[in-house]
Amino acid sequence: MVYRISLIFTIAVALWGILGSESFAAFADSLLGFLTRDFGWLYLFVMLAFVIFAIFLAFSKYGKIKLGADDSKPEHSTISWFAMLFGAGMGIGLVFWGAAEPISHFVAPPEGIAAGSLQAADFAMKSSFMHWGFHPWATYSIIGLALAYFQFRKHAPGLISSIFTPLIGEKGVKGPVGKIIDILAVFATVAGIATSLGLGTLQINSGLNYLFGLPETKFVQVIIISVITVLFIWTAVTGIDKGIKALGDINLYLAIALLVLVIILGPTLPILNNLINGLGLYINDFIKDSLKISAFGDNGWINKWRIFYWAWWIAWAPFVGSFIARISKGRTIREFVGGVIAAPALASIIWFSAFGSMGINLKDTIGLKGLSALAKAPETALFQVFGHYPLAWLLSIVAVALLCTFFVTSANSATFVLGMFTSEGDLNPGNRKKFICGLVQSLLAVALLFSGGLTALQTASVAAAFPFIFVMIFAMVSMVKALKSEKI
Repeated sequence: MVYRISLIFTIAVALWGILGSESFAAFADSLLGFLTRDFGWLYLFVMLAFVIFAIFLAFSKYGKIKLGADDSKPEHSTISWFAMLFGAGMGIGLVFWGAAEPISHFVAPPEGIAAGSLQAADFAMKSSFMHWGFHPWATYSIIGLALAYFQFRKHAPGLISSIFTPLIGEKGVKGPVGKIIDILAVFATVAGIATSLGLGTLQINSGLNYLFGLPETKFVQVIIISVITVLFIWTAVTGIDKGIKALGDINLYLAIALLVLVIILGPTLPILNNLINGLGLYINDFIKDSLKISAFGDNGWINKWRIFYWAWWIAWAPFVGSFIARISKGRTIREFVGGVIAAPALASIIWFSAFGSMGINLKDTIGLKGLSALAKAPETALFQVFGHYPLAWLLSIVAVALLCTFFVTSANSATFVLGMFTSEGDLNPGNRKKFICGLVQSLLAVALLFSGGLTALQTASVAAAFPFIFVMIFAMVSMVKALKSEKI
């Protein structure tokens, strides 16, 4: 039922986006505008609550509980585990926004901060750390931890609805409420990944254009999506141990290589200073910035950036949380929180320090107007920034390769999770189901790329994920209720 209804619903939304792209975009923008404007306070509050809850569990007496039997061991090495969860959780976004987001905040900060000033530079780094640091990973951990606990310790199916067994019982989970939750999870996953496939394709095309003069056309973009589709379906069908894990390891090493090259070839001292200074600002203002919203002033920047990001991470939580849960058997709750929140958040902070500093450092070279132009075209910003540094061709080649591997790791993880969601929570779904789910994502990306509906689909998926705020609140309640029955 979940498979059929979610497939029909996704196709119906996609057809609307393709055939009536203008009305679809207007509706999606209106809905998201309403949610961010009227419920921005709720997004801010719950995202901070997720961070506090995860930290509380890690340091509580429940932290030593294993996600599985008491004698269970982790199925994957710590490095491979981190590589897979990092690739699924951030994916192509780190490469896409690594330079573009800090530049955007630097040239267009909120009211009260002068564009291009030292204050704007501090604000740009702190805000990028906030958007890609502890909050998104804590959001993933809420779903991931609850699912891993119920899957491996209570032997429940790998479905989002399984989390609610302590609250509504098995009958309630298998009823209409449980089905609606699982259908929304499928839609959020398909829409989120299809959007990433489309936006990632645009950036890969721009990178190939920069390196080899390959034209930026729809024909080239379809070829890119086709090649990527073959790779991610093949690795998803091969399975976690062989396909997904192997590619995740390659992806991690490529990311480290690019990061090291950027630190060496870029403005090394500003990168290190930005890392330390930005980290201090981020930690010092963490609570204040987490809850910052004006009662009477202008919240334009907050709605456009922070609350949109919080809504986007919540939209990705069902897919990323489910995949992280699937690969985390045998870890303790404390180990899970450390590996899923602290380690990737720190990696993201270092990443934005390096790439953001590279971009902001160009103020004296191309001026504020030149940086503003880069901010308006985030898909090409990274390669334009590289062009002002030594060995730009090498940086660009590694970046394009990393884009492709990040592309594939996000898509194959999503394909595997969709297979689980549409196979009644089977932790090892059949290849036929994974093949169909992978194909649907790619066809959706191609169709919306041609119709100009990609951004509208992203907006719609973020808006449609609003109910997951309450799903995740009840997931925390359910988790606490289940943990209280543990004999410690």
